[in-house]
Amino acid sequence: MYAIVDFAGQQIKVEKDMKVFINRLENETDTSLEFDKVLLLENEGKVEVGAPYIAGCKVTAKVLSHLKGDKVTVFKKKRRKGYQKSNGHRQYLSQIQIEDITVK
Repeated sequence: MYAIVDFAGQQIKVEKDMKVFINRLENETDTSLEFDKVLLLENEGKVEVGAPYIAGCKVTAKVLSHLKGDKVTVFKKKRRKGYQKSNGHRQYLSQIQIEDITVK
């Protein structure tokens, strides 16, 4: 069984006991979350697609940790103009573990 869930604008395919990195959540670690924006659900070969979401379907997850992602370096240059600019960025992430996918 897997589901495609909308996590704050990101669409992620999740399965039970799967660990996922998503954008930083305000919840504390070791707290439980429920996501009810399930876009697609596959259960034993049967695929159910929501319009836009599936009613009565929820995904429960547990926040494991908060961390920063890998550094992304942005380098801009215009040749023959003497313009060079370097900038870096690290995205704040939360690691969650999917505990259960329930269907009513």
